[in-house]
Amino acid sequence: MSIPIAKIGAAIERLLTPKEAAESLRVSLSWLAKARMRGDGPPFVKVGRSVRYSEAALVQWMRGRQRLSTSQQQS
Repeated sequence: MSIPIAKIGAAIERLLTPKEAAESLRVSLSWLAKARMRGDGPPFVKVGRSVRYSEAALVQWMRGRQRLSTSQQQS
């Protein structure tokens, strides 16, 4: 039994390269790499030796970092 191509494409979310993710977040590629090493950046996926970011994970990570004031601490 084979799965129709349309269903496979809908189930697999587009993955962004680090360059695309950095452009989307408006941060430098260097900042993104350092955040990945520190563990405080957006979640990522390793595909072989390549790093990829799902668009949904980037949006969710950004929403989790929203603040109402500069003195508000991260939870």
